[in-house]
Amino acid sequence: MFVFVTVLIIVVAILLAIVVLIQNSKGGGLAANFASQNQVMGVRKTADVLEKATWTLAGVLLVLCLVATAFTPGRTAVENGNGTQLDPNAIKTTVPAQQAPAMPAAQPAEQPSAN
Repeated sequence: MFVFVTVLIIVVAILLAIVVLIQNSKGGGLAANFASQNQVMGVRKTADVLEKATWTLAGVLLVLCLVATAFTPGRTAVENGNGTQLDPNAIKTTVPAQQAPAMPAAQPAEQPSAN
C-alpha cells in the first residue's frame, strides 16, 4: 500500500508542476492562447479552471502525504511502545565494563646532592 500511495504522490506532484507552469500571473501562459472570440471558454474561464486545478492538486498532495505516513513500513517497534525502531528479535548482549589501566606509583624525585 505504501508503494501505491508513493506512486500517487509522484503523479500528483508532476501534474501540479505542469499546471503551475502553464499558468502565468500576468495573464499569459496557456490562457493567452485562447484569446479568440469563437472559443467556448474564454480567457478568464481557463484561468479559473487552472487555479481550481492547482488548489485541488495541492490538497490531494497534502492528503496523500498524510496517508503515506500511516502506511510507512517499519512502524511496529514504535507502535509496541518501545519508542525505537530497532529489531525486537535482536540478541540483547551487554558489554562488560572495562577497568581503567592501573597507573604506576609515582617515583619520588631524587634530591640533588649538596657537594
